[in-house]
Amino acid sequence: MKRIAEWIQTKNPELDREPSPTEDLIEARLIDSLDFLEFIYLLEDLSGRPIDLQEVSVDDFRTLERIAHRFLRPEAGTTS
Repeated sequence: MKRIAEWIQTKNPELDREPSPTEDLIEARLIDSLDFLEFIYLLEDLSGRPIDLQEVSVDDFRTLERIAHRFLRPEAGTTS
């Protein structure tokens, strides 16, 4: 999560703190549409798996907590 928080801070130099795990990153405009694909590439790099944009929703990216649950758990990305 540290690399994600660092990426968010790099994109938002006015942010003087790390986002909290439950902060709504989209409502706070910490991830915008122009940087979204770059953010997806970062998550793919960190998880080691591609992200199919047809299988996710905007809610999957709202908080650091949700991002970790959806994309960074060992079983994330597996289907049952």
